[in-house]
Amino acid sequence: MNEHIKIPLDRVAVLVGPKGSIKELIEEKSTTSINIESSSGTVEIMDAKDPLKGMRAREVVHAIARGFSPEKATKLFDDDNLMFETIDLSNIARTEKDMERLKGRIIGRAGKTREVFEELTNVRISVYGKTISIIGYPEQNAVARAGIDMLLKGSTHGPVYKFLEKKRTDLKNVEMGF
Repeated sequence: MNEHIKIPLDRVAVLVGPKGSIKELIEEKSTTSINIESSSGTVEIMDAKDPLKGMRAREVVHAIARGFSPEKATKLFDDDNLMFETIDLSNIARTEKDMERLKGRIIGRAGKTREVFEELTNVRISVYGKTISIIGYPEQNAVARAGIDMLLKGSTHGPVYKFLEKKRTDLKNVEMGF
């Protein structure tokens, strides 16, 4: 079964990697062949010898397309329990200014808020385009998503950080190799 994914043009070079190294790594780890149409941003994932690894290839391509570095995205191959999730802000933001404000609340000044989220929940977060994406274990993603939802709904950062710190102890037993 062939899969077609459209990725932003500015992420094509990242997906290909220096001398095609990232594309080759994904093909090797996923038992697939990948065809990248660089002028349109269309990525075709074909001939997965292992269907589960083929599905993982789709997630890795999506993760890179949503702003994750190849190093962070390819971690999805190393652990079946890692999850990749995306929150679409276009359902929430009514205007372009709204979109920028919401993204800014998640990123924080000089990336501080995102850093605190990553540190307290042990997930990786990427804010790109109209999306916020998360890579982590299900329990971690749920806590990070809850905190992100609080910020998107207008909570101030203080109570959100307190919530994350409280949840951090619950997550301590779920460590991640990131």
